[in-house]
Amino acid sequence: MKVTGASGPSSTQSSRPARAASGFSVPTAGGSAPAAQAAAASGVAGVADVSALMALQGVEDPTERRRRAIRRGGGLLDRLDELKLALLSGEMGEGALERLGRGLREERPIDADPELNRLLDQIDLRAAVELAKADLRRNAA
Repeated sequence: MKVTGASGPSSTQSSRPARAASGFSVPTAGGSAPAAQAAAASGVAGVADVSALMALQGVEDPTERRRRAIRRGGGLLDRLDELKLALLSGEMGEGALERLGRGLREERPIDADPELNRLLDQIDLRAAVELAKADLRRNAA
């Protein structure tokens, strides 16, 4: 029984010795070498199919791009809330500032909806302002 790719197992019966099934063979003086090379090259087609599937998985549809943009904006709002609570409790909020900066540096997907983009711009601006204010507080101290 030999697995020959995505089509599943197939039964092979040949007169070749069992050692030749390992994929390694010593070239012989006979004319069977080109046939063996062609058989070995046919296994590469399965790899090309997998590459095409992987490339398709990398393509991002508009719905996924919108979902990522909303998730990023929500994360920034959560970090801003953390910072607010830290400042209200009298702490410097260094951990919240670090997480806010990391979230702001994350790549922001651009959505086709201009209203969503404007809202995300406002969230980004607010986060940048808080980071700038914290930098001023650090430099003044």
